[in-house]
Amino acid sequence: MQITVGVGAGARHLGVDRVVDLGPLHPSAHGAYRLRLTVRDDSVITAAEPLVGHLHRGAEKLFEVRDYRQVLTLANRHDWLAAFCNELAVALAVERMTGMDVPPRAQVLRAILCEVNRVVAHVVFLAPITGARGREAVQTVLEEASGGRVHFMFNRIGGLREDVPAGWVDRTLDALSTVDVGTVPEGLAGLGVLSREAALGHGVTGPIGRASGVDFDLRRDDPLPAYRDLGFTPVVRSDGDAHARVRTMVDEVGQSRTLVRTLVGLLPGGPVNLRLPKAVKAPEGSVYTWVEAPLGTSGVHLASRGEKTPWRLKLRTPSFNNVQALSALLPGTRVDDLPAVLGSFAVVVGDIDK
Repeated sequence: MQITVGVGAGARHLGVDRVVDLGPLHPSAHGAYRLRLTVRDDSVITAAEPLVGHLHRGAEKLFEVRDYRQVLTLANRHDWLAAFCNELAVALAVERMTGMDVPPRAQVLRAILCEVNRVVAHVVFLAPITGARGREAVQTVLEEASGGRVHFMFNRIGGLREDVPAGWVDRTLDALSTVDVGTVPEGLAGLGVLSREAALGHGVTGPIGRASGVDFDLRRDDPLPAYRDLGFTPVVRSDGDAHARVRTMVDEVGQSRTLVRTLVGLLPGGPVNLRLPKAVKAPEGSVYTWVEAPLGTSGVHLASRGEKTPWRLKLRTPSFNNVQALSALLPGTRVDDLPAVLGSFAVVVGDIDK
């Protein structure tokens, strides 16, 4: 398509739009996805189509041939930056179907570990943009508690695998105090605007959605037991641009640190798991559970036929919905600004190609 600017003798032709493939190995992505961009001669993007499927994990089919204990070892692998939260979503589904009453200490520790996991995930995305530091110290306390550095496998049906080590709570608070979120560049303002309507239309959740005015956070709207009496208020902005997205993640790091300090003060004694039979079987039926993962709503639809393996375990992952919104926010963006816009738009590709 030829574009003409001006009228009459002063008119000039900008030529034919070019279709540019970005990816599937672009370094701004945590994994491999592809963007098909339509670009004008003046280097402005007029259309964008995210193309996925390059990193298909097959997780949902793998779940169907594993028992519920084995499923938890896979549940943290599609979003490797939200491993603990993803394990928890699956554990909650089985616990709800079987009517388990998880010990109070395990419930509070789960909330603490979710917030520590959120800090690690946010700092990974913020580091190239704001110079955020301190991830290593927080990653170390997660590894100390679970034994895993990336794939924690610390949740169990009915609670946690074991209690945290002696002194772990104090070391966690010390590690969180070392996190420095850095400075948000002012040059991000006005770049890559995602409207609230577009965010809602694409089902965008998490800090990306809240940066566009979507006032939804499961820690307040459908909280786990440990969050219910905390008076939690999510960070919500309305600008919807790259600056708002980064600022939202920065503020959520501080918010998670505050939540951990509060939850530590509420941590009771007692066991952290239930004694279970050798084979856990969910009764026939279905259930949907969800948690507020670092990048948004992580949901699990579990359907059971009363066997020790799930008949169907469908994942609702935040990045799958969020990445579709690139088709709404990239048009109008200059190619020179693309790295900054994509850097502000956090997705994990394994979470897309689940």
